Amino acid sequence: MSLISALARLEAVQTGRAQPAATARHRHLSDRPLVLVPLTTAGEAGAPLGALVGTDRDAPRLLVVPQPRDRDLRFAFLAELADVVLPYIDTYAEAAESAERNETDPETGKRVKVEVELCSDAPQLIVPSRAGVDYVRLLGRSMRFRRTAEQEPEAPHPAPPRVPLLGRWLTHYGERARVPGSSLLLALTEVLSRHWATGQSSLEDQHLGALLAWIDPPDGTSGAEAALSAELARDERGQLRCPPAGPATDPAFDNKLLAPAIERYDRARTRLAAAEDGLQADDRLAELTAAEHGIRALVESRTRPTWDAVWRGIDLLRALPEGAHVADRWTRDRWSFTGHRDRVTAGEPPQPRHDDAVTAANKLATREREQARLEAQEALDDPLIMAGRRLAGEAFAGEVIDVVMAYSDSKRPSPRPLVTVRTEDRPHLGERTKVYRQLGGKPQAAEFVRYEGQEGAGALFVLRILDKMGRGKEPEAGSVPEKGDHVCFTLFEHEQRGGAKLPDPEETPWTHGGPPGERTESPLPDPVTEEDAL
Repeated sequence: MSLISALARLEAVQTGRAQPAATARHRHLSDRPLVLVPLTTAGEAGAPLGALVGTDRDAPRLLVVPQPRDRDLRFAFLAELADVVLPYIDTYAEAAESAERNETDPETGKRVKVEVELCSDAPQLIVPSRAGVDYVRLLGRSMRFRRTAEQEPEAPHPAPPRVPLLGRWLTHYGERARVPGSSLLLALTEVLSRHWATGQSSLEDQHLGALLAWIDPPDGTSGAEAALSAELARDERGQLRCPPAGPATDPAFDNKLLAPAIERYDRARTRLAAAEDGLQADDRLAELTAAEHGIRALVESRTRPTWDAVWRGIDLLRALPEGAHVADRWTRDRWSFTGHRDRVTAGEPPQPRHDDAVTAANKLATREREQARLEAQEALDDPLIMAGRRLAGEAFAGEVIDVVMAYSDSKRPSPRPLVTVRTEDRPHLGERTKVYRQLGGKPQAAEFVRYEGQEGAGALFVLRILDKMGRGKEPEAGSVPEKGDHVCFTLFEHEQRGGAKLPDPEETPWTHGGPPGERTESPLPDPVTEEDAL
């Protein structure tokens, strides 16, 4: 935790209200996001109990599994979920625009620009918390390998046709959520806690109700009191007034309400199966329908408060101005969505359960690069975040008090002006340390030359500007700071460089499990694990 974050949390405790941790919104928010509030069965990992899903905050679709141990009812739930999610994805997959992308020419090996198709926008999925993201990933893993009746007519429990396709999309969204800065799949508690600092722990921030209580407490109530009420307040039946933000349920709800309701449903189903005539069957069918409606009402009572809280959090985020680099990161999300759309359209097989060595290394390198890029871009977009980097000695801001023109020692001298900056910050500068500042949306590099002592309350640093001054003997107008300008330099790079190119999977060294053998026409399926069974 940075010093400025610790100060913000202390101020939140003192004032009784969450303090801003950012002045801009650093994640993209779609105009029409798909919100998913899942609910699972206690004691059985991944077993769905129900969900609220949809794009209309006033008319969500309620999906319920009245008996979570029934495989057929589970598949019916997943098929209903696919009927909601896949049409939403298809609306974005159809609209595309032309874009240029650098690709390697297979003949020459050089990088050339190729005109390709890029989706104009991408669908966004929002869940209440990080546990919801994990559940989406688990659903995807459990669904994408299922065989349909068309693929395997003799399968004992064939999946509905669209279930494996939904599994592939959820897997892609779950994997993309691991990339720092991605907005395809958002956990609302993480986004809110990134933009506001509360007076509670990071673990407590995972409770959406408590987090919102700190950010926007009721009139006359402090954030601590409102958060405590959100976590512990119960109604006359002993049920939480603000249920957990899914997918887990409260034990009091499971024991006192849900378990008896499922028992009534099981008894009604057994009685219906034992009906001896049509009149008796009609009565028992009405009994079964009433039992199912009772379970639906219970599931809705647990998911609707969270559904309303998610939209309330989205409203709070929309009130913040969007950061300057958010659109660039969303464009990378659109490329990711377009690439997966093309793979699905081309009939490629589902994502494997385990990546090969090269793919895993590429994913790890991408996440490390995107993490560094995200941290740099957030600081450049947000003075409050930059203040934290300045307190940590990773950046400094000040006034230019002198500019002396100098030139490089070469056959063709290039301008290398010396700029003296007075700053009250304490950056960690060493000999020839490179620093960077934003110039026209691109980083301009300079290097630390010397320290010239104190002037008033500030220190004097001499920097040598290195680039972005044009090719002439004299620097281009505006490329060199002028006396009296206020500047901000960072010790971290603004753009991250790519690492060394990894070998193709076919050339993987034996130390990393390769090269992979030739694939047979009908490969053996991967062994079933506990995560594969819903």
